Amino acid sequence: MPREDTRLAIIREGARLIHAKGFNNTGLSDILTAAGVPKGSFYFYFRNKEAFGLAVIDHYATALMEVGQMTLRNGNLEPLQRLDKFFDFFRKAFQAADMHGGCPVGNLTQEMSDLSDSFRGRMAELYSQITGLIAGCLVEARERGDIPRALDAEKTAQFIFDSWEGAIMHMKLTRDIEPLLTCRDMLFSLILKKG
Repeated sequence: MPREDTRLAIIREGARLIHAKGFNNTGLSDILTAAGVPKGSFYFYFRNKEAFGLAVIDHYATALMEVGQMTLRNGNLEPLQRLDKFFDFFRKAFQAADMHGGCPVGNLTQEMSDLSDSFRGRMAELYSQITGLIAGCLVEARERGDIPRALDAEKTAQFIFDSWEGAIMHMKLTRDIEPLLTCRDMLFSLILKKG
């Protein structure tokens, strides 16, 4: 494999294993075996495990932003429909995974924020990007008169994403999709309800 393809294979397999087992519980040998890469070559691609972890966060960020672009920036839908599509995409993905794994971004945030400022900083950037996409939908919805004019788009976007991540954690605990449905229903029937 060309060098860049090998690096990407390590990141993809590492991301899959980290999602299943956590960053600290995933060994480099497990990652390299899964990627089909010789055990001694990890440091040819990454300075250390933390640098690899940051590359995994970027991998997750790319996937999450692709979903955000596909749903939250879909100009063929009204703003609140876009937000609903965003939630629906992940609800379907979690159901397909039988409610296992949870959100890889949320998992890494919980595991690594107290242990690594680099991880925390990168996760904070991703959080801001996603809440920014949500806030954009809310600004448009407010301009259309779909939600109350007094609603602060940025703070509400933070609340929405925080609530969604909490619901994912509850879903993971109960192995039931109901927390996601409850979160979505509360957001649309109370928080985002037109006055």
